[in-house]
Amino acid sequence: MNSGRVLVVDDAAFNRRLLTRLLASIGHDSLEAEHGRQALELLRDPATPAVDVILLDIVMPEMDGYETLAALKADPELQGLPVIVISGVDELESVVRCIRMGAVDHLPKTVDPEILRARIDASLAGKRLHDLEVEAMAEQARLLATIDRQRTELARFLSPQVAALVSSDDGQAMLAGHRREITAMFCDLRNFTVFSESAEPEEVLGFLRAYHALMGPLIVAHEGTLEHFAGDGFMTFFNDPIVQPDHAARAVRLAVAMRSDFAALAQEWRLRGHTLEIGIGIATGYATLGRIGFEGRYDYGAVGHVIIHAARLSSDAAAGEILIAQRTMAAAGPTLRTTAAGERQLKGFSRPVVTYAVESIEDAEAIR
Repeated sequence: MNSGRVLVVDDAAFNRRLLTRLLASIGHDSLEAEHGRQALELLRDPATPAVDVILLDIVMPEMDGYETLAALKADPELQGLPVIVISGVDELESVVRCIRMGAVDHLPKTVDPEILRARIDASLAGKRLHDLEVEAMAEQARLLATIDRQRTELARFLSPQVAALVSSDDGQAMLAGHRREITAMFCDLRNFTVFSESAEPEEVLGFLRAYHALMGPLIVAHEGTLEHFAGDGFMTFFNDPIVQPDHAARAVRLAVAMRSDFAALAQEWRLRGHTLEIGIGIATGYATLGRIGFEGRYDYGAVGHVIIHAARLSSDAAAGEILIAQRTMAAAGPTLRTTAAGERQLKGFSRPVVTYAVESIEDAEAIR
């Protein structure tokens, strides 16, 4: 037999005493209330011990059994409590009404102790099952909330496209590795080493925070995938994991926006005695993309000749210059304006590489 705590609600003191003694004889604790309003106040009082079952009379002053039952079932905190109506009102209409309102049973006041024991035990079992279901739902809600928080935290450390990929059902195939044409862009600071050696650490950190705060939103706005950023540089690529038919033009627009917006930041630090500029390189070609790293620390990266090409162009670019490969110029479209930058002998390339310097591209301002 499982013991529980039963609330006896009856306006007749004699009936309450009779029921509480009967409950004690079959192993249950009890509380008493003279009418429905007092019962609800008792149940809603945080100091009241937890109640498992309610024995409810129908005919009572203040608030009768029907009103009390309706109030119990309308309260999200109390609606799970099993209610057994024990009443002298034994008409069929009253019995049906109580059951329809949510009572688990309807018994006469001259109830046999063994029948009452069986009804209470069944109600206790139902109550404990209900409590387990409520706890399971709460645990599921906590788990979903945890997953949402983890996804939110994940999005803080990954490019938005990669964060969405990691949390999607079909993302694992993409993460495993695939080949695709992309446009890669490297952006590096010029004179950063000299700046780091001559400026105070707090100044360097302040500049980097402003630099990252300026460039980061531009990458997101142009829907680039940020592979990584070091203190003085960004590596971003387009057309993966989201397909972008205009990936070459997007990369060039991002570069133009970076150069334009960085000018104000550079001027601010020039007034402080520090000359800082950016150089950008862009190349288009095929790469293998996917998860790179080891258990506990993975990144989403790209591997291929196109990455090296963009990096070398960035290194060779002069301050404020955007160097692009011939393939990128051809793919970026007719709104791109460039000047020939000659053949460059880039590190690691056996032959000189044809390059172009970007002057402008249409709609660069509108996208930002």
